[in-house]
Amino acid sequence: MEREQLQDLLARLTLDEKLGMIHGNELFRTKGVERLNIPPFTTSDGPMGVRKDYEKTKWFDIGTSGDQTSYLLSNTAVAATWNPDIAYEGGKILGKEARGRGKDMILAPGINLQRTPLCGRNFEYMGEDPYLVSEMVVPMVKGIEENDVSSCVKHFAINNQETNRLAVDVNVDERALRELYLPGFKAAVQKGNAKAIMGAYNKWNGTHCCHNNELLNGILRDDWGFDGVVVSDWGGTHDTMEAAMNGLDMEMSVTDNFDEYYMANPLKKLVLDGVVPEAVVDEKVLRILNLMNELHMLDGDRYQGSYNDIEDKVKMLEAARESVVLLKNENQILPLSPETRTVALFGGAGAMQTATAGTGAETNYPAYAVSIYQGLKNAGFTITTENRLQAYDEEYRKGFLDFEYTPWDHFSLEEPLLDEETIDAARESTDTAIYVIRRIAGEGKDRKVEQ
Repeated sequence: MEREQLQDLLARLTLDEKLGMIHGNELFRTKGVERLNIPPFTTSDGPMGVRKDYEKTKWFDIGTSGDQTSYLLSNTAVAATWNPDIAYEGGKILGKEARGRGKDMILAPGINLQRTPLCGRNFEYMGEDPYLVSEMVVPMVKGIEENDVSSCVKHFAINNQETNRLAVDVNVDERALRELYLPGFKAAVQKGNAKAIMGAYNKWNGTHCCHNNELLNGILRDDWGFDGVVVSDWGGTHDTMEAAMNGLDMEMSVTDNFDEYYMANPLKKLVLDGVVPEAVVDEKVLRILNLMNELHMLDGDRYQGSYNDIEDKVKMLEAARESVVLLKNENQILPLSPETRTVALFGGAGAMQTATAGTGAETNYPAYAVSIYQGLKNAGFTITTENRLQAYDEEYRKGFLDFEYTPWDHFSLEEPLLDEETIDAARESTDTAIYVIRRIAGEGKDRKVEQ
């Protein structure tokens, strides 16, 4: 459609229909306008794979195998390759699988700087170097958006901790902001032509980033020329007037009182009372219509996508190999000698259970994953600690069945401590020993120093 046609479509919408398009009507979807053939807009988390599907109004996964997708690299692993081609291929697969799952926007990539090793969401980000982030985010965004699906680069901006994330007011001066925290976002917008940006939970200069006028209207739109859609983080909106006037286009949240979102009935009242001009709502809707048009959501001529393609899994396996960073290799222990046939494997969950994602936004659902234990066996090694690992795995599975799952937490079970007898037995019966350390982090909480 031409812009004039989009404006004509906008003119035919009622105020209620416009408002339905700028706030969530389900946890991951806005409301469409059936009489005008405007579909709902559907989002999903990423980037380690398209997130499992949840019920429309509750944070319970629907429990089918039809939403299983490929197991993709974390953004930290992508950045560790220093290879823009891998970022592009990962984005391309993510976009294809998002379309295959019927999504219009994948909430990725995350590019906040890893300013502290304690941040729970560090694995979602591309490291602590703004130049590296800028070089890797551009090809990833382009790869995603080749598939008639929008990226949503997040979290704009200076969202570097989970502790008190909804209220913390980040104190950073202009130079640090522009030289450290913003270059990745600027590159995504100006070089990657990102179609959408997600606001951050935190405040900057006293105002929440999801409706921060200086950040959204000043830097993003005026300085950088961004003409796409700004989406709130889920529950990141706190004020109707600021959301209306300061550059936010689409409000999403975590609760099911959709009509009471800040940009729903509260905004309707401000419009009807003449406090907020309806033209402000029109600008938001027009940007969303333009995005839908670019994604071919309005003309029906749209790429359908696919997921779980075997060739994509092979590409990601090669990418994962390239991402591995060997920090130390005394006596050239690695790679394992061809003469090594027996391995004493320790590490409990790290050895037996592959950590395919973190918590919160990264609860993806890969079709399968190979554990280190299984991978060693597949490679022909004999595991001399088999009985110990199997006993642990049995206890782990029992505990997991009783675990009350939420997207914000994960089940853990400590491995029995290694005693001298176990170590001596392993030393006598095996060629080498491997201890696997697993860490699961995620949204909503940071690591503690003592951990």
